[in-house]
Amino acid sequence: MTLRPILIHPDPRLKTVADPVDSITDEIRRLADDMLETMYDAPGIGLAAPQIGQMCRLLVMDAAKEEDESARPMVLVNPTVTWTSEARSVYEEGCLSIPEQFAEVERPAEVEVQWLGLDGETHAERFDGLWATCVQHEIDHLDGKLFIDYLKPMKRQMITRKMVKLKRERARG
Repeated sequence: MTLRPILIHPDPRLKTVADPVDSITDEIRRLADDMLETMYDAPGIGLAAPQIGQMCRLLVMDAAKEEDESARPMVLVNPTVTWTSEARSVYEEGCLSIPEQFAEVERPAEVEVQWLGLDGETHAERFDGLWATCVQHEIDHLDGKLFIDYLKPMKRQMITRKMVKLKRERARG
């Protein structure tokens, strides 16, 4: 497994719709392993392939945050939301591609998602709480959408300026 560099906003790849994965290959399995390692190392609870410059519809997540909860790494290939609740929830979201910036985002409280697993089988599950927020946030990445796109323009521009400054500072080393 290899740690992959995470793209920082603004980067045009983060605003691009990712391509569907045609089949589960060893390359896709390796990518998923690298993404899980990168996500845990960051640390984060979700990571989408476009965040590491891979333009395919693949995401990993593990929103098990409680002390007594076991890790539950998940790999979702070509995920689609098949149902959303009318009930809404608000979470303070962050993003590995927008480090140290957080904002409240309102989303459906529950979602049902269908995806292809690394076993080549179709899976479906209903998510709620942090899991629902996480899976929706990561699927947004596959559609070229960031959590800041839900914010008012002024707040979004402020965060974008901070990221431009951060990228400049990192480039200088």
